[in-house]
Amino acid sequence: MKKTEIVIIGGGVVGASVAYHLTMRGAKDVLILERGTAQGSGSTGKATGGVRAQFETEINIKMSLYSLDFLVNCGFDCAYEPRGYLFFATDEKQFDYVRRNVEFQKKIGVKDVEVVDKKEIEKICPILNTEDIVGGSFGANDGFVNPLAIMRGFTEQALENGAKIQFETQVSAIETEGGKVVAVATNKGRIECEKVVIATGAWAREIANTAGIDLPVSPQKRQIVWAKSEKTLPENLPMVIDIGSGFHFRPARDFVDHAANSDNTEVLFAYPDPDERESTDTDFDESFIGRVYEKAKHRSPFLFDTKIIREKCRAGLYENTPDHHAILGGCDVEGLYFANGFSGHGVMHSPATGKALSEIILDGKASFLDVSCLSFDRFAKGELLHETAFI
Repeated sequence: MKKTEIVIIGGGVVGASVAYHLTMRGAKDVLILERGTAQGSGSTGKATGGVRAQFETEINIKMSLYSLDFLVNCGFDCAYEPRGYLFFATDEKQFDYVRRNVEFQKKIGVKDVEVVDKKEIEKICPILNTEDIVGGSFGANDGFVNPLAIMRGFTEQALENGAKIQFETQVSAIETEGGKVVAVATNKGRIECEKVVIATGAWAREIANTAGIDLPVSPQKRQIVWAKSEKTLPENLPMVIDIGSGFHFRPARDFVDHAANSDNTEVLFAYPDPDERESTDTDFDESFIGRVYEKAKHRSPFLFDTKIIREKCRAGLYENTPDHHAILGGCDVEGLYFANGFSGHGVMHSPATGKALSEIILDGKASFLDVSCLSFDRFAKGELLHETAFI
C-alpha cells in the first residue's frame, strides 16, 4: 500500500501541466500515474501542435491568451512558431461571422487579429484557390508548437520540484468513502490519497464512473494525412482553415525527428469527418485519404499534387463534450477534480488548465481567470457554452 496527497491520472501534456503548476505553488506530495511505458503515447503525441486565440467564446480566448503568453515566456523551448492562423469564408454569412468574431476577439484583448479580404488571403497563402472565397481573418501570433516538448518541460520542472511519476500504472477505480476520495486502485496496488485529478483525455468518462460521476466526455477518432510536395511550400505558410467544411492544412512538423522535414516540403491536412462516430479506435482508415484529397483537389491543386507519406499518416482521439468546451474543476465528490473534454484544444490550453486546476485544488477557486463557466455542473444547469470555431 502506498500513500500520497494528490494523484494525477494521466501523464500527457494536461496532467503534466497540472503537476507543474501544483509544485510551483509548493505542493510536494504529487504523483502522476501514466499507463504507458513513456509519456506522450496518447493524444499529446498525435496532436498537430496548433495554438490560436481565434475563438468565439470569451473563456476560450482568455485561456489562449494566457497559454500563448506562458509558452513564449516559460523558459523551456516549446518550438513556438508564430506562423498565424488563416480562417477563410466562402459566403457572406460565414464572413459576417468572422467579422463579428474578430471584433469580439479584439475586445477581449487579442491584439494581432485582423479581417482580411481575398487579395490579402492570396498573399498570405498563394497556393489557395480563392475563386469562391469572400474574405477571412488572420491572427499573426497564432501558430505552431511542439506538444511533446511542452509536456517534457512541464514534467521535468514538476519532478525537480518534488513530484513523482509512475509508469505502466493503469487506474481501475477511484475509491470513495462518505463522499470523499480515499484512494485509487491500480494494477500495481492501491494508493491512498486525498485528491485525484482525472487527466486521461478520451478515457475520462470510464474512470469518473468508478467514483459515481457521469462525465459527459466522448471519444472521437480524428485523422491526419501527411504528404510531401516536389516543390517547396510557400514561405511562412500558416495554418489554413475553411470555416465552412473544417478542411485545413499546415506545414508538417516531425516532433521526433526534427531534421526529417527541414526542407519545408511536407504538409499535413485533414477535415472533421461528420460520419466519424464515437469510438476509441486509433487505426488509420485508408479511405480517409481519398476523401481528404477530394477536398484538396478544389481548394489547392498544390496539395492535390502531393505524395502520401503513409507511415506518417495517423489517427488520434478528440475528447468531446456536448458544448465542445473543457470541464475544469471539482464535483460533488470531495477531492475529485477534472481536466477533461478539450475537444482538440488540450495542448494549446494546457498552461491555463494547469494554472486553473492548481488554484482550484489549493485555494478553492481559480483567481487568475474565472473558469466557473467550465465547471462540471453546467450540464445539469443547462448552461452550455456555444463555440463553432473548432476543427
